[in-house]
Amino acid sequence: MQARFNFGKAAPDAYKAVAALEQYVQESGLDKRFIHLIKLRASQINGCAYCVDMHSKEARHHGLSEQWINLMCVWRESPVYDARERALLGWVDAVTKIAQTGAPDADYEALKAHFSEEEMTKITVAIGTINIWNRLAVGFRSQHPIDAPQKAA
Repeated sequence: MQARFNFGKAAPDAYKAVAALEQYVQESGLDKRFIHLIKLRASQINGCAYCVDMHSKEARHHGLSEQWINLMCVWRESPVYDARERALLGWVDAVTKIAQTGAPDADYEALKAHFSEEEMTKITVAIGTINIWNRLAVGFRSQHPIDAPQKAA
């Protein structure tokens, strides 16, 4: 796969607008663990290799476990996620696939059981923000860096 073009250079004002939304998410007061969860899960759903690579590394850097990161793509099958994380994962799935799901009442009610209306709004803005980044990166074929291979111990 080859990158199509650098969207940040092509339209710096558009990039700055999305970056400002990203800054809002980062400063919104949401638990950083939840922001990592939102970014990584939405990026998995959207098939965004660039963002999955970046957000799994960021989550690891911030102390989240390999198991927590690696099992996110099969979260429904794993007990590693607590009730709040499971409700959030269900909402990320529903909102990211909104054309197919319509944001079901069951997913909303699960979220509502664990988060305030203010938090639910901020969570949904965070989901929308990573979906914008994913659409830019996938649409224009942004390439993630290739890590140097590690030597076997």
